[in-house]
Order: sequence, then C-alpha cells, then structure tokens
Amino acid sequence: MNPLESLRLSWRSIRGHRLRSALTTLGVIIGIAAVITFVTLGASLQAGLIGDISPDDQRNLYGWAADPDTEGGPLAGAQPVFSQSDTDAVAELEGVEAAYGYAAIQAQAVSYDGERVPQGDGVIAAGPSYIRDGDLREGRQFEAGEREAVINPAAAAQFETNVSVGDELAITTIGGQETTATVVGITDTSEGLSPFEGFEASPRIYLPTDPYYAEGAAGIGFGGEGEEGDGEGANPRFVAIVVEATAPDQEAVDRAREAAIAYLESEESDAGEFLGDDLAVTMQTSTELLQQLQDILDLLQNFIVGIAAISLLVGSIGIANIMLVSVTERTREIGIMKAVGAQNRDVLGLFLAEAVILGVIGAVLGTALGLAAGYLGAWYIDLPLVYPLEYVALAIVVGIVVGVASGLYPAWRAARTDPIDALRYE
Repeated sequence: MNPLESLRLSWRSIRGHRLRSALTTLGVIIGIAAVITFVTLGASLQAGLIGDISPDDQRNLYGWAADPDTEGGPLAGAQPVFSQSDTDAVAELEGVEAAYGYAAIQAQAVSYDGERVPQGDGVIAAGPSYIRDGDLREGRQFEAGEREAVINPAAAAQFETNVSVGDELAITTIGGQETTATVVGITDTSEGLSPFEGFEASPRIYLPTDPYYAEGAAGIGFGGEGEEGDGEGANPRFVAIVVEATAPDQEAVDRAREAAIAYLESEESDAGEFLGDDLAVTMQTSTELLQQLQDILDLLQNFIVGIAAISLLVGSIGIANIMLVSVTERTREIGIMKAVGAQNRDVLGLFLAEAVILGVIGAVLGTALGLAAGYLGAWYIDLPLVYPLEYVALAIVVGIVVGVASGLYPAWRAARTDPIDALRYE
C-alpha cells in the first residue's frame, strides 16, 4: 500500500468520527496554543521595551542607594542620599559626561486656563538632558534654574483645551503649596522616558530639579520668596541619580559606573555618610534593567511550557487511547486487509498515519489559536506585534512527534493482529 493510499484511508476514518477526533486533539490544541500565545506576548513585550531605548539612552546609568538584599525593579528600597554637591562632583569625574538628580514630586493637582485636574506622582524633577532632543515633538528642553516644564501628550490633553508650548501651568503639591511653570516642550510619546518611570503611558510633567525640587525638598516652599524660610544651608537629597557616560559602548559605560560608585561610596561624598553596611549604590543601564524583566519573562515562559507539556502529554494519551479503540473497532477490517494481501507494515503505516494526522491537526489548530490570542493580547496591551515564527515550525514538529509517540503502540498492536482471529472477531 502506497503512502498516499494510507493517508486517504486514515483521513476517511478521521472524517467518519469528526466529534471524537476533535475531542481527541483538544489537549494538543490547548498545549500548543498556550505556548504560542505566551511566546508571542513575550516577544512583543521585549520588542516594545527595547524599542523604547534610544541610542542616546544607552549611555545613561540609573543609580539609587538601597539595602543590597532588597529585591525588585528600579528604585526598589531606594533612599534619598544623593545631594546636589554629589551630582556636581560626579559630573566632573573622568569618563562622565553629565550627572543630575532624579526625584518624583508628590502633587495634588495641576491647573490650566481655570481648569484644575488631579495629578498624582506624574511630576518628575530631573536634569535638562533627561529630556533628549529626539524625545521632543515640539519645543525644547527645559533649562536648569528656570521655571519651565516639558510635558507629554497625555498631560497636554487632560484639559478641555490642549496645552501648547508657551502656556503656563499651576502645580499644587502635597501641603497646598503652588508653583507655576511655563511649558517649553512637548514629548512625542506619553510613555515613560526611563526605567525609573516605567514604560506605561500616563500624564507626566518634567521639571528642572533646580529650582523646583530644591525648593520643595528644602522646605522653603515652591515659588520661594518669603515662605517658610530662606533655604540657606538646606541640602535636599535625591532618591536617584542619572549619570551619562561619554559614549554608549560598554567600556565607556563601565568606566563611568566605576568612577561614580567609587566617589559616591567614599567619605568625600555626602551620600557616603548614609551608606555603610546598610545601603549600597546600584547603577544600571536601561538594557541591564530590562534584562531583569527578561529573566522574569523567561521564568514565566518556562512555567507555561511546563504546563503545556502536561497538556501535550494528556493529549498524547488521548490520541493513543482513541487509536486503541479504533484498532479494536476495526479488527475485522484488519483481518480482511491481511486476507487480501496487506502486509504488517501496511497496517502499521495506516494507523500510524492516522495518529500523525490527529497530532498535526492539533498542532495547526493550536498554532492558529495561539497566534490569534497573541494578536489580541498585543493589541489590547498596545505592543508591537512580533510573531515567533520558529515556534510555529516547532509546534508542527511537536504535533508530528506527539502523533508518532501516541500512535506507535496502537499501530504495532494492529499490525500484529492475527488475520484468522481478526476475521472471527465480532
């Protein structure tokens, strides 16, 4: 019997029991669909995050001081230890292009054109170069020492009338203090500009640390003049520091990292008095921070693959069970085949082909379901869709392997059936 004839007879048997065949392949469909869905979402998430890292950002180091045993992402357990003197000193180190403090300013609300909207932790104080030219849709970076702000499109659109470059915002912080800032630029995306912010889209207002954070942290009040003090002697601390290396290559980044950590952990720095054995300075690039996320994704992926393997095992057992039932049901047919000259290998090939077809059908349907679920997931989370095509090919191979593994014993049992006993079978 030629292979095409075996396939034709096997397909006819499968079509004769459509519902049973569909239920048999369900375990394979679920297992492969789960793997394809998760791998698609993982690849899309990775592409989305890595795509957010601009070439300019590749030379930035994001640093914070925390207990070395603290687990978590950026700023986990971070303490405000970096002074303005520290950032100025780090900026002068060899191999460092610039350094500035970073801190979130707790706000209550922001007002524009007589309209007031709540604003939580989306007010961020940083250095001018935190807003890169390539991040701007219009306008320019703010300047240190000026009462200026750069906002993102989500912040600009949260009022009835969109905020434009040149407009003035009134920001009310926790405690009721109010300050004003002139909008000098609007970013081209509402997503975060660094790992410190996360990468989700939300309203954000970027201000220079000088004067906004310095005034607020020193307790002299935003807007400064004649409020709670003159600020003389005040030394506000930043919860994080951003250090820019002179070049994005790994050697330059490592040189800037080593120089900055060596200074900040020395007795020369203001931060050094708080560090000791309890706190340590961590400095990582965006890529390194995202690698932590990738490690978590890899763990989740291995977990999903483990669950999918169980589902595939269940599906394989289901196919083997149905094939054994099929062998029993067709015992007389096997006897007739052998009586008219069919060889053992013909019977073996016939049942093995049927099991492989069931496995491949389960793999194809599972792959299609997984790709569709991955597409919907990426669309819902607003990620660039990336299909891992190598996993599609792997799924088909897995379907064939499952079919062969589950159909081998039933086919062998059918091939060894004695034709006399088979013809007597009722």
